[in-house]
Amino acid sequence: MSSIYRSEEGKSSILEDYEAYLENLGEGVEREYVETRFGQTHVLLTGPEDGKPLFILQGGNCVNPMTLSWFSSLFNDYRIIAPDTIGHPGYSEETRISARFDSLALWISDLLDHYKIEKSAFIGPSFGGGIILRLATYIPERIACSVLVSPAGLAVGSKFKTAQDIVLPLVKYRMTSSPSSLQKITGTMSCNCMKEMDKNIMGKIFKYVSMEQDNPKLTEREELVNYTSPTLLLVGEKDVFFPGDKVIERAQKIIPNVQAVKYDTGHFPSQDVLIQMNEEIRQFLQKNY
Repeated sequence: MSSIYRSEEGKSSILEDYEAYLENLGEGVEREYVETRFGQTHVLLTGPEDGKPLFILQGGNCVNPMTLSWFSSLFNDYRIIAPDTIGHPGYSEETRISARFDSLALWISDLLDHYKIEKSAFIGPSFGGGIILRLATYIPERIACSVLVSPAGLAVGSKFKTAQDIVLPLVKYRMTSSPSSLQKITGTMSCNCMKEMDKNIMGKIFKYVSMEQDNPKLTEREELVNYTSPTLLLVGEKDVFFPGDKVIERAQKIIPNVQAVKYDTGHFPSQDVLIQMNEEIRQFLQKNY
């Protein structure tokens, strides 16, 4: 099996940070492995065991506890099921599966079957939002409602701006470990509000991981004809990857039952924006789940 990591030392360092982040989430987070048709999946679980299930899917090219922490205010109200995405940094199978067709939907379906859940609410930031859109395309009946946070799979930003502000500094950072290059990348991603802990982890991932380049495909209107579940779309106006206005415009054309909220933030939301997002999500789930 080919590894997504460039070195064993890099892998160990990233997993040490994973564990440190997990400790920050506090007591009550359980973990287990689930067998799927695509290999073992490492899953984090928290919240009341008799609570309504809420899947939280991690962002791409980061570690699960990082983006899971964004939604910690929901932990006491729902049974949180948060899998490490296969083929991304973490403890799940390292072999990547296609993000373009039905593989990711089938992977989620296997997890739902394991936990004997007919349908669930879902939250997905970035790549995780793209996974939800793949599920909505192929197995929409498994989604009770969904929250897409700056999701992949709807619209993309300027290739020139991405190259200038992300790709070129990334190449320089991999060659030189330049702090200014890392600051350029993380500052662009977060409007200069990324936490130091997150910045350090992202730096290691940039350096030690063969990063996933294959985002979930841009969703077409015809793919969502059978998807009618309530959908909340939360976007950042200054998102370099998935610009808020473009994402909203596309979503309103192809997602039948969507409401959208735009924030003055980047791809990584600020702490103040996360508070606002969590309140919006809480109200949405109370109404629709």
